Amino acid sequence: MKKLYFFPQKHLLISVPATLLLGFIVGTFVDTSFLKSTILFATIIMIYATMVGFKWKELTHLKEKKILFASIVINFIIIPFIAFLIGKTMLQHHPIMFAGLALSALLPTSGMTISWTAIQKGNMAAAVKLTVFGLVLGSLLTPWYLLAMVGKYVDINVMETFRTILLVVFVPMILGHVTFKWLMRKYTPEQFQKQVKPNFAPLSIWAMLYVVFVSISMRAKMIVSNLQLIVIALAVLLLFYFVNYVISTLVAKQFFNREDGIALVNGTVLRNLSIAIGLAATSFGAEAALIVTLAFIVQQQSIAYYGKIANQYWFKQQNN
Repeated sequence: MKKLYFFPQKHLLISVPATLLLGFIVGTFVDTSFLKSTILFATIIMIYATMVGFKWKELTHLKEKKILFASIVINFIIIPFIAFLIGKTMLQHHPIMFAGLALSALLPTSGMTISWTAIQKGNMAAAVKLTVFGLVLGSLLTPWYLLAMVGKYVDINVMETFRTILLVVFVPMILGHVTFKWLMRKYTPEQFQKQVKPNFAPLSIWAMLYVVFVSISMRAKMIVSNLQLIVIALAVLLLFYFVNYVISTLVAKQFFNREDGIALVNGTVLRNLSIAIGLAATSFGAEAALIVTLAFIVQQQSIAYYGKIANQYWFKQQNN
C-alpha cells in the first residue's frame, strides 16, 4: 500500500498522462457529472497537504528584496501580458481555454519551486519567500486580472472567484498551520521534516489526479470530438513556457548570482497548477481544466530538462 501511495509522486510524468487517458476512456462510456460537487473538496485537500509545515516565519525576513521585486514584475506584469498576447492571437475562438491559460499565468510558484531550487542547489530561503508571496499576491489579484484579460470573452463573477480562492487557498493555509502546530506537540522539527512531512506530498498528488480525472471525464465526449483542442493547447503551452524560460533566465543571468538566479527562474516559470486546475474545473469547465492539465505535463518535463541544461551552461557550479 505504501508503494501504491507514493507511486504517483515518484512517477508524475506517467501518472498525469495515464489519468488523462483514463478520464477520457471512462467519460466516453460513463456520465461522471455526479462527481462535480466533489472537485472543490478534493482541491482543498490538494492544497492543504502542501501547506502543512510551510515556513510562514520566513515572511518576516525580507533580505531578498531585489529578487522579490524582480519576481513580482515578472509574475504579475510580464507573464500575464505574454499570456494575454498568446490568448488573443491563438485562442480567439476558444475563450474557455483562454481562461485556463490566464489562470495558469496568474498563479505563480508551487511546492515544485522549492523542490527544484533545492535540487539545483539554489537559494532556498528566497525560494520559500517567492512561493509564499506569489501564492498570496496571485490569490488576491487573480479575479481582477481574469476580469481584465478574459472578461470580454467569458462571464467572470469576481465575488464568486474570490469565494472559490478563499476556499481553495486560505482555508487550506489555516488548516495546514493548525495541523502543523498539533504535530509539533508529538514530533521535533527534525522528526517532522524526515518522518511526517514526506507523507503529505503524495496526498496532494492523489487529490490532484482525482481533480484531473473528474474534470476531464465529465466532458470527455466533448473533448474527444474536438481532439484539435489538445493540439492547440499544447502549441499554446509550449510557446508560453518557452518565452517564460527565456525572459526569466535573461533576468537571472543579468542581475543575480547563481543561487538567486536559480530561485528566480523556479519562482517565475513554475506555476501553481494545483490551484489553477481547481479553479478552472470549478469556475470554467473542461476546456479550461484541459489546458491546465496539459500544463502539468509540459511544466514537469520542461523543468527537468531545463535544470540539466542550465547546470551545464549558465548556472554552473563554481566549486565542485
